[in-house]
Amino acid sequence: MNFVKGINYNFRGLFLGIKTPKLLFWGLLRFCVVVLITILSATLILVYHQEILSFIWIKPVSYWILWLWYLTSWILFFCLVGLAAVISYLVSQILFSVLIMDHMSRITELISSGQATEAKKASILKLFGYLVMQEIPRTVLPVIFSILLMIVGWLTPLGPVIMLIASGVAAIFLAWDNTDLIPARQLIPFKTRFRLLLNAIPFHLGFGLPFLIPGLNLLLLSFAPIGATLYHMDKNDAHVKSPFYMDSGI
Repeated sequence: MNFVKGINYNFRGLFLGIKTPKLLFWGLLRFCVVVLITILSATLILVYHQEILSFIWIKPVSYWILWLWYLTSWILFFCLVGLAAVISYLVSQILFSVLIMDHMSRITELISSGQATEAKKASILKLFGYLVMQEIPRTVLPVIFSILLMIVGWLTPLGPVIMLIASGVAAIFLAWDNTDLIPARQLIPFKTRFRLLLNAIPFHLGFGLPFLIPGLNLLLLSFAPIGATLYHMDKNDAHVKSPFYMDSGI
């Protein structure tokens, strides 16, 4: 079953990363970068916690409803921390995490097959710009859309159902952000790569579902490129059948 296979590849990549010094270093580096940016952004956002809470609800005088105000305060706190985590992840992806992901993917290819796939006639600068730009349709827009869908969903009677759908969409695209590393590096057209995603929705849902577990998701996301690369290599006999690539070592 492709759904179960997706979960298996996710943790298979994590275990390989932990056992391989190079992958462990880069995975922990990515983890530390995201955590650091999350702490910084959370600190900046939480500075305005009281102002936001006062705007939503001024502290009541009555002790009968004061407990409800404190509950609202804590809910707002966790929402702001969650928002900071999402913003930090997206910012780190656009700035430099995608480069770490791509490097981890290359290392995984070298370990598994002894060579890494490359795009023909693509300069480092062009490849860097291309990989960064892919993060917008591959991660940024889907995650923002999922969050907005969750917010709108809770304003309707179908809130729980819409939240599940939005969470599934986010999981699928977070998984695709990793399984798409090799095809994107080969400069394969976006339409072709998106079709590959549509043909493997159950796998990507299984691969991305663990990313929705708070706390554990940061660790799994840090090592996700490994499992995604293993999947891509197994599925395509270690290479994508495309006229856009050539093989080389790092």
